Amino acid sequence: MERREDGRDWAYRVDPYGFERPDDFDYASYEAFFSRYLVVLTRRAIKWSKLLKGNNNIQKSIKVKRYIRKGIPNEHRALIWMIVSGAQTNMEQNPGYYHRLLEEEKNDKLVEAIKTDMNRTFPDNIKFRKTADPCLQHALYNVLVAYGHHNKAVGYCQGMNFIAGYLILITKNEEESFWLLDALIGRILPDYYSPAMLGLKTDQEVLGELVKMKVPAVAELMERHGVMWTLVVSRWFICLFIDILPVETVLRIWDCLFYEGSKIIFRVALTLIKQHQAFILEATNFPDICDKFKQITKGTFVTECHSFMQKIFTDPGSLSMATINKLRETCREKLLSQG
Repeated sequence: MERREDGRDWAYRVDPYGFERPDDFDYASYEAFFSRYLVVLTRRAIKWSKLLKGNNNIQKSIKVKRYIRKGIPNEHRALIWMIVSGAQTNMEQNPGYYHRLLEEEKNDKLVEAIKTDMNRTFPDNIKFRKTADPCLQHALYNVLVAYGHHNKAVGYCQGMNFIAGYLILITKNEEESFWLLDALIGRILPDYYSPAMLGLKTDQEVLGELVKMKVPAVAELMERHGVMWTLVVSRWFICLFIDILPVETVLRIWDCLFYEGSKIIFRVALTLIKQHQAFILEATNFPDICDKFKQITKGTFVTECHSFMQKIFTDPGSLSMATINKLRETCREKLLSQG
């Protein structure tokens, strides 16, 4: 095994999902966190095994919601995502549909757009390299092409490659990844990836309104310096925190996203902003604000995924779907009136 100058072997430089750790990765604090988190994971794994008891048909309930908020063990993650998102039902009701999509005549423009993004998708992940065996680029290409033909109104949009890539890493199954992508784009994220991206633009404005309500000093700072929300949070929404927060934290967020829907994105965003309010308020100009928003997605607060997930359900306070939908209505109307 290849050794590095710092004495760490190559395998240690790659996380369990295939992502290479950056040169400035803080191994000491990560190891301290992970040794504590391992205890939590072990406890959760036992509880989940008891809950499932070889029965893969779980019903939505307060208990299941509580279990999901505390994290799904990786060995059950794909199965639970499939069930709670409705993807499993859709897959069972449409046997062979995914494979038929792959056999259809392809839209050249769509194929070209997807191929262009292949090498840009997770260059830091060894499983997506052309030298990998199997190379996950092939599965990624299939899922995106099939989805583009399934949902012609969306086709393909940058950002979808990262989401599909994560789904493939977790499910290790093309067809399941396809149906989970459909659950996210078709139902959970309203109109994020259509050509006009109206749903995405709307939700960024909704976040702005929520910040006005819950962290008014930050909203006032943004307004004073003329910083539009889309400049600092668009990637949070488009990529669902991929490449923004640590992998384990993103997966814990997605556990809740598949069960509870898009309001989880607002809970995460509000928690990041509220927790770092004093730090953000130190900004004195436009570039400074943008830089602060990059900084708040790094460090131990976001790495310690278990305590972070507890925070997202307490820090922002009450946040109902009714409130979000009402704000969506007014923000969408405002955007449409602006043309």
